[in-house]
Amino acid sequence: MNLTFKGQKAFVSGSTAGIGFAIAQALAEGGARVTVNGRTQDAVDKAMARIRASVPGAQLQGAAVDLGSADGCAAVSEAMGEMDILVNNLGIFEPTPFAEIDDAAWQNMFDTNVMSGVRLARAALPGMLERNHGRIVFVSSESGICPPAEMVHYGMSKSAQLSVARGLAECCAGTGVTVNSVLPGPTLTEGAKAFFDKLAASQGISFDEAAERFFKEARPTSLLRRFIRPDEVAAMVAYACSPQASATTGAALRVDGGVVRTLT
Repeated sequence: MNLTFKGQKAFVSGSTAGIGFAIAQALAEGGARVTVNGRTQDAVDKAMARIRASVPGAQLQGAAVDLGSADGCAAVSEAMGEMDILVNNLGIFEPTPFAEIDDAAWQNMFDTNVMSGVRLARAALPGMLERNHGRIVFVSSESGICPPAEMVHYGMSKSAQLSVARGLAECCAGTGVTVNSVLPGPTLTEGAKAFFDKLAASQGISFDEAAERFFKEARPTSLLRRFIRPDEVAAMVAYACSPQASATTGAALRVDGGVVRTLT
């Protein structure tokens, strides 16, 4: 299947590393004009250079904006104008015992993971509906269905994304605009790698041993029993953004390695 995005403008939030970077690269490979977003210009410039190195002729622009605030979302929405594809990938996570998660941490998790996507979708959706074409994807998580005890606030934010995405899909009924969620399982992003390296060092074990213990104790339902690669998630997101996915909307598409055991 050849996924083509030629002539389309795409915005991927939080796309200087990890899953977001892989998504931006996949869309660029398909010919989309992609806006790469990160908090700093240096990170954005480095990400675009990496994409251009692997995708000669990639059409890219950068947006160094912190989307965790209303002002940041407003600034990037005004600068971007019309969008054909919006991927709400920006997200943070922080393992913290529930009793130690203060109000500020709850609010920051919600503003970053949920409200950034809400604000960007609110800006992009009217134009998509007017043109009767568009794709909006929220990168949620299997944690939205199976909230983790080690970061309850993160699970909350991912569940909220599923609800927002489904609600927006209902708002687009009968149009050429689709809205979906993609649910990755444990993915080996740069942040996850750093976390597990630190965890392994603190326990005096190797990374592989720490990963094996994680899947045995924290994610025992995983059928892959390994970390998912960012490009494996990006492949699903690219499909959801493609013309071939015209009949896929209001869905929660899993790339979770079988962690979630329910049938629906």
